[in-house]
Amino acid sequence: MLRDMQARRKKAAAVNISDLIIPAMFAGVLLYGIFTKTDVFAEFTEGVKEGLHTVYEVFPSLFCLVVTVAAFRASGGTQLLTELLTPVLGAAGFPPECGELLLLRPFSGSGATAIYEQILKNNGPDSYAGRVASVILGSSETTFYTLSVYFAAVKAKKTRYALAAALLGDLVCAVTSTIAVRALL
Repeated sequence: MLRDMQARRKKAAAVNISDLIIPAMFAGVLLYGIFTKTDVFAEFTEGVKEGLHTVYEVFPSLFCLVVTVAAFRASGGTQLLTELLTPVLGAAGFPPECGELLLLRPFSGSGATAIYEQILKNNGPDSYAGRVASVILGSSETTFYTLSVYFAAVKAKKTRYALAAALLGDLVCAVTSTIAVRALL
């Protein structure tokens, strides 16, 4: 018992290197400011002002996207589209359980994560649907969210080919996820 207590004290006293990263970064910034004679606080507050201005510029498009996705999902639109696409997805070898994930992932990361958790709960993580869902979630992007944030930040009105290229990337992700999971299954 005495050894257990001593081992616990040693473990508690040991400093984990990851606990020192943030304080080391702060110390590094302060030392840089001292050596270059830079007013670190003034630079910090200026950065906060710029960050808040960016939030102000991006917020309307982000809010619109979040509300639209929530309304579409609450109305049952994603489920209806999934049911309509199920025969096509099944014929292509894509698990129908992942249809809603495939539709929602380009719009909402948190919504896609909720669907992913539901797929794992219903089918299991080692099932074909669970593995395909894992590959999709890990290798695709929230396309519309990302485009709305980045294009709003730079005040771009025309996205040119960015949306088409990003959606093509999502489609390629869906196709290759089924191929990769079948090859490794």
